[in-house]
Amino acid sequence: MVNPRKKPKFLRQLWHAYKRLQKVKWRRPRGLHSKLRIKEKFKGNVPNKGWGAPKELRFLHPSGYKEVLVRNLKDLEKVNPEKEAIRIATNVGKKKRLQILEKAKELKIKVLNPQV
Repeated sequence: MVNPRKKPKFLRQLWHAYKRLQKVKWRRPRGLHSKLRIKEKFKGNVPNKGWGAPKELRFLHPSGYKEVLVRNLKDLEKVNPEKEAIRIATNVGKKKRLQILEKAKELKIKVLNPQV
């Protein structure tokens, strides 16, 4: 259920000239004469709406399930095991986490972060 279209890496302007820019996130080019801002093809791709995933695949986990954040056992009962997978919240303690994992196993619900 992963997006079938391959999205390019959006590289920052002058990423090839400075080593420190190679691992930096995308920043919009704002220069007056910037070829990347003008969208010259040879300068690379610029992020925009056209690169988005199809509506059916948007916000899905790569496994194809919709993610649901679970904080307690009550939240677990609302989950649809065929379409949704759970992610246990980070502020849940070890004891409650084990209870949630047992209950999820009973209900055959996929857990995305079982041992975090």
